[in-house]
Amino acid sequence: MVESKNVKPYYKEEASKKEEVAEMFNNISKRYDFLNHFLSLGIDKIWRKKAIKKLMKISPKRILDIATGTGDFAIAALKLNPEEIVGVDISQGMLDVGIEKMRKKNYDHIIKMQLGDSENLPFETDYFDALTVGFGVRNYENLEKGLADMLRVLRPDGMAVILEFSKPKKFPIKQLFGFYSKRLIPFFGKLISKDKRAYAYLPESVEAFPEGEAFKAIMKKIGYKNIESKLVSGGIATIYSGTK
Repeated sequence: MVESKNVKPYYKEEASKKEEVAEMFNNISKRYDFLNHFLSLGIDKIWRKKAIKKLMKISPKRILDIATGTGDFAIAALKLNPEEIVGVDISQGMLDVGIEKMRKKNYDHIIKMQLGDSENLPFETDYFDALTVGFGVRNYENLEKGLADMLRVLRPDGMAVILEFSKPKKFPIKQLFGFYSKRLIPFFGKLISKDKRAYAYLPESVEAFPEGEAFKAIMKKIGYKNIESKLVSGGIATIYSGTK
């Protein structure tokens, strides 16, 4: 099994990465939506729309959004006119915010939010037509195990779309994003969220993540087919896709 480098939010000896990630998101859940859109300058909404377009060709009726947080990717998936969307996350704090969001927007009849572990998903094999993950796979404790269980719950010929941060390679995006992610995001994240480590962990986890061809090689090893990737916003993020 392949694990991400040992990058954790709080580096507690007695806690696993999974436990610390859940704690971190519980800590910042009330301010997460504001910070997410503020720090990304709203570009994250455009990325999700592009990722959802990848799924249009298969017209999925059952969609699973893993590491759903407060449900923004699940809401974006409504454009596909599915019959069922399930958002799963290990942070009850994030889910509580998401559940209230769905209720207020009147989406709760189609989007269900529930607690669950991405490496041990509480769903039947071959159940979902499509999977989405937005900025979640780099938080997996065991990347291969998580990707394998995602593949398990996906139906044959179903598609997984994964949106994740990457490291820009070209001037000047590389330099600008480096300064922004390592200086400005931790500063404003700490100031607004009141969590000293949460937004310092973000660039650390991006740095440790096996992006691009390395990540596609892991997907292939697990058994995904028709694997593709597309850089967005000059390589700040990447949209990966693969089928079962």
